[in-house]
Amino acid sequence: MRLTKFSLPLRQTSTYLLAIVLGVVLTVGFYQVLPSQAGPAPGLESATPTLLAQRQPIPNTATSGSFVTSAVNRVGSSVVRIDTERTITRRVDPFFDDPGFRRFFGEDFFPQMPQERRLRGQGSGFIIDSSGIILTNAHVVDQADKVTVLLKDGRSFEGKVQGADEVTDLAVVKIDGRDLPVAPLGDSGQVSVGDWAIAVGNPLGLDNTVTLGIVSTLQRSSTQVGIPDKRLDFIQTDAAINPGNSGGPLLNQQGDVIGINTAIRPDAMGIGFAIPINEAKTISAKLARGERIAHPYLGIRMATLTPQIAAENNSDPNSSFMVPEVNGVLVVQVLPNTAAASGGLRRGDVIVEIEGKPIATAEQLQRTVENSGVNQVLQIKVRRGNQTNTLSVRTGELPSTSS
Repeated sequence: MRLTKFSLPLRQTSTYLLAIVLGVVLTVGFYQVLPSQAGPAPGLESATPTLLAQRQPIPNTATSGSFVTSAVNRVGSSVVRIDTERTITRRVDPFFDDPGFRRFFGEDFFPQMPQERRLRGQGSGFIIDSSGIILTNAHVVDQADKVTVLLKDGRSFEGKVQGADEVTDLAVVKIDGRDLPVAPLGDSGQVSVGDWAIAVGNPLGLDNTVTLGIVSTLQRSSTQVGIPDKRLDFIQTDAAINPGNSGGPLLNQQGDVIGINTAIRPDAMGIGFAIPINEAKTISAKLARGERIAHPYLGIRMATLTPQIAAENNSDPNSSFMVPEVNGVLVVQVLPNTAAASGGLRRGDVIVEIEGKPIATAEQLQRTVENSGVNQVLQIKVRRGNQTNTLSVRTGELPSTSS
């Protein structure tokens, strides 16, 4: 009976003790788990930074930077500033030099103005050979009496214009240097619309300026840009290009030169143009040797024709002539003593094919002729009224603007 009397209280006591032990274990376990989820426990902060640093490494500032930084670091030291000077002579009207006129009014009546003055210009360029061959725009060094080249490291050299081509607006300047930094040339044929474009140069006298944009379009003709005296298909970009940028490189995101910055539209914002580097590759060696670049030439003034334009012309009672309602290039004028005149082209002809390839725009015709070479016979199919004729026209050489 005694064992029975005290057996129930003993089991109750054991149960209470077990509950207390389990409570302590659970509390300690919860305390150990919770801090690892919510953060370090008070008093343990000094022990945790090493572990946190291993989980979240601090960026290495020596290797950090954008692709623009990497591209510019690759090319920047090869970009130069080109300062030019030239003398212009002011012509004085002989009327004001007449002695009788001066005696009547007196010498003090006319201020003594200098007949000569110096004009200064500035542009950019980049080194393409370690011996000091520099590529730039022809208009940067046009008629310059003195050319000074300044490198990014502060060195200054006297430059000599080895050769210039007005039609492609390219020029080569030589300085006496050794082991100079060279810009890596890319392949403009691999450029796509939407690619990154980085312009480097010295705009408005602000040396070593970098701007970023994208390639807006390709093969933008010089006629569309507003410089019809050139024969170029530009890379159009929205990277900021300002006066002084001319002749500087346009880079891709790897830092390869894909173009030569050359033109801006004064009536637009965020539109710049660059000569594709592949164009420069084909003639830079000749320019460096002082050779003149020959460009093929037909000798016509022309306009793109569509059936709609032709129909409007034909319905106009004041129109001077009727034209076929087709796609092609209308010959507006044939210049005398040219290849076109010798080959039989006439005003009002519509060129529809050259060498069996359809011609639909004036830009396409100009590009086809430019790629043909000088003194090459071209088979040109024209629509003349209701007839279709094929003419054999031998290309001539485009005369320079100075001749």
